[in-house]
Amino acid sequence: MKTKYVLPILLAIDTLILVFEANGLSISYIEAKNYLEFNSLTGYLSHIFTYFFGQNDISFRMTMIVLHIFSVLLLYKLSFWYLKREKERLFLVVIYMLLPGVMSSAILVNSAGFVIFATFLFLYIYKSLKDKLYSYALLILYSVLDNSFSYLFLGLFFYALHVKDKKFMILNMILIIINVYIYGTDIGGFPTGHFLDALGIYAAIFSPVIFIYLFYSLYRAFLTKQTDILWYISSVALIFSLLLSLRQRVHIEYYAPFVIPSILIGAKVFISSYKVRLPIFRKRYRLLFNLSILFLFINFVLVLFNKSLYVYIKNPKKHFAYNNHIAKELAYKLKQNNITCVKTNYKMQERLEFYGIKECNNNILSYYKTNNSIDVTISYNNIPVYIAYVTKINKKNI
Repeated sequence: MKTKYVLPILLAIDTLILVFEANGLSISYIEAKNYLEFNSLTGYLSHIFTYFFGQNDISFRMTMIVLHIFSVLLLYKLSFWYLKREKERLFLVVIYMLLPGVMSSAILVNSAGFVIFATFLFLYIYKSLKDKLYSYALLILYSVLDNSFSYLFLGLFFYALHVKDKKFMILNMILIIINVYIYGTDIGGFPTGHFLDALGIYAAIFSPVIFIYLFYSLYRAFLTKQTDILWYISSVALIFSLLLSLRQRVHIEYYAPFVIPSILIGAKVFISSYKVRLPIFRKRYRLLFNLSILFLFINFVLVLFNKSLYVYIKNPKKHFAYNNHIAKELAYKLKQNNITCVKTNYKMQERLEFYGIKECNNNILSYYKTNNSIDVTISYNNIPVYIAYVTKINKKNI
């Protein structure tokens, strides 16, 4: 098969998998709040497809899937600056698609997916066009779109300092001030150490082997003085988040989108280290690559068939995707019982509203069973994961 057909095939397969996974999820409380109350940029963007295709999980998440596909294309374009062979670039695309953090950002409606796309877009425009005004204009736009971009500007500030570009340095300093003024900062609270927690989250986002190697690659690039604009974006976000985690709990989702592009540096370092060695000394590199693929594949299977994990979990709430389960099935079960409105806790109330279940005082959805209550227990693979009952208060109005 010609390599020119491989990328479109990979994108098609990736899209189908993401659509399948999106259909198996329910809207979370945060997603529902952002969607119904227009509380974020992604909340606005998620209305694009629901406007044309109705309010369902696939159309709700389709904007993030589209942004992910464009991110993959931009990553592929950027890889021409880091990798020489087409086969290497395609392997990089596959690994990127399989990264746990990338998979989640491609279907969960939060800022991560958009920020990853925006970072790739900036890097591509900055590297492609000699006239930097376009990339600068893009940064000015970013400053008012999301609070996460302050960490992008921070990385670019240090890059500008390194290359002694005073105008670019001043621009990013101003953009940091604007972004922090609009959105505030997450630095604060009582000093508490969460360094190991931050490392654990990064390991979950990248998979342990790849995260360790990316850390090494960034360090290796620093020692060999191969620090470009991408290195500064990723390194500053990673170092700043880890240093900050020494005194407080850090929202890694604000920093990880800027660390993810470092996969380009990791691929470059790995391939150059592999090629300079004689075949007899390449075994450990092949082992490292195979272990990385194995961990990514295991994670992929677990994510794809995540509902099967309830069989092995005593407390369903410990499931990593529990917050994105139940609501859709619960709404369907309520409608089967001719119930179109309920009163319940505020988080589930927001989620049910997305599926057409309004708020009212006629039906009380709770965990307590009464003589006239209706069982609306939700089970996956015959394992009850949510046990609740609906009690009708005023039957005349139902």
